[in-house]
Amino acid sequence: MAVAPNELLRIAVSAAEDKKAMNLVTLDLKGVSLIADYFVICHGNSDTQVQAIVTEIRKQAQEAGATIRGIEGLNSARWVLMDLGDVVVHVFHRDEREYYNIERLWSDAKVVENV
Repeated sequence: MAVAPNELLRIAVSAAEDKKAMNLVTLDLKGVSLIADYFVICHGNSDTQVQAIVTEIRKQAQEAGATIRGIEGLNSARWVLMDLGDVVVHVFHRDEREYYNIERLWSDAKVVENV
């Protein structure tokens, strides 16, 4: 059973908030990129918090019946990329988020206000 992109976005945001993810931003990429419909971008203040955020998103997405297509960077917990299909989640360590400033790279995308 496939999970609708809007529902998957809501699940990812809720799970990240459950683990106190910082500066959570969601970008609507429809019409901007074919990569995904949405990006979720957030950060944790420690390696442990980054791993906890990713683990909670994975758990809640799987419970909803979503397929996790891939997770990269979990061992180093500096920039973890989660491919949920129509939703791609970036969970950064605070220092890397400031350095890469991924929101600037996708400035053409609309910020989703209410998830």
